[in-house]
Order: sequence, then C-alpha cells, then structure tokens
Amino acid sequence: MLKSVSENSRPEGQDLMPENYIFKESIGSPERTEIYSGFNNIIGCSEKIIEVFSIVEKVADCDSTIIINGETGTGKGLIAKAIHRNSLRKNKPFISINCGAIPENLLESELFGHTKGAFTGASASRPGKFQQASGGTIFLDEIGDMSHDLQVKVLRVLEEGEFEQVGGTKTIKADVRIISATHRDLDEEVQKGKFREDLFYRLFVIPLTLPPLRERKSDIPLLISYFLK
Repeated sequence: MLKSVSENSRPEGQDLMPENYIFKESIGSPERTEIYSGFNNIIGCSEKIIEVFSIVEKVADCDSTIIINGETGTGKGLIAKAIHRNSLRKNKPFISINCGAIPENLLESELFGHTKGAFTGASASRPGKFQQASGGTIFLDEIGDMSHDLQVKVLRVLEEGEFEQVGGTKTIKADVRIISATHRDLDEEVQKGKFREDLFYRLFVIPLTLPPLRERKSDIPLLISYFLK
C-alpha cells in the first residue's frame, strides 16, 4: 500500500506528492541502534519496532497528518498516543474516537457536535470531538469505515481548518492535529470507490505501518516478562 503512495500517478493527488516525498526523505532509515525495553508504554526491542519508535521520534514535532496502518491489535492507539506525548501539542488534549464503532447517524454529531434541537433528543448544544481536541490531537481510529458524506466533512477540516456543528450555521475553526488509523488497505478502497482519493492523499502525508507480533517474535520474551510482573 505504501508503494502506491509514492509511485502511482494520480492527478488529484499531485499537489500533495512533493510533501509526501519530503517526509519520506527526512524520515529515512532509522539511525538509532539502542535496544528499547519500553517506549511510551510500548514494549519491544525488535528491529521492526525500533524502526517504528525512531519514526515516531522524528515526526512527533511536525504538525502534518499521520496515518497508522496495521492489523487489529498491533497497537495503533498506543503509537498515536506516543506521537502526541512527544509533540508540541503534548500539554493539550488527546481525543480518540473509533469511527467504526459508532453508527453513521451518530458519528457526525460525535465528531462535530450539535446544537440544541438539531435532532430529536438534542436538548442542549454539545461540542464534538474536534472541539474537545482544540489545540491538541484527534485520533480517528478505523477511518476506513467512515461514510463518503463524513469523509467530505473531515476533508474540509484538513483543507480549510473549519466545520459546522450538526444543525448549526456558525463556522468553527479547528486547531487540531489529525492522526488516523485503519486496518484496511485504503489504496484498494480508493480503487473500489469506497474511499475518497483526495482525502487519501491528505491523510497519507506521513504513513506508518505497524508490524504484527508474528513479525517481531524477539519481542515476545519482553512482553511475557512485562505481563508477569
């Protein structure tokens, strides 16, 4: 999937390609050779996980979007928190939401908030996750499960830094860093028409792939030791 980001030619994403290349050049290959027994509550010393730690350290202070790809259980949420804790936004909120665990008709309100009377049961105005994360980081887990309509609204936040609440007309500025995650192959989802190509490129400024435990077996003794303490 990452190969397609750097090698495929897509007209709608051409304006974002230089930024993707710049970050890939700056990240490069990990130079650090220390053995980590723990990094921001993440346990591991294998070559693959050290590479992940190294990338996290290098990209934490920039404010670009990051997408974390990996199978269920690989620690995408932990990596997102580690990025936030090492960023310039670390003293501001870290807000996480699982886009695949909330029904579509409720997810928009959860993300953007709603005004009083916006729908049945909306007895008071309520801020959404983007407002709650103001100045900090919002983690959109399983963004690949998001509907096209909501993808458009998230794209607007990325492009223009603003949104409206459900039922509202006032434009609200969004000062947040967006980190997203998915277990899906979004490149394939784009090809199938299930995921917006323009949002794909906005999210894939810094792609990060997490290895499953079967590919980092040398970490198993460390994990056993940690959980037996």
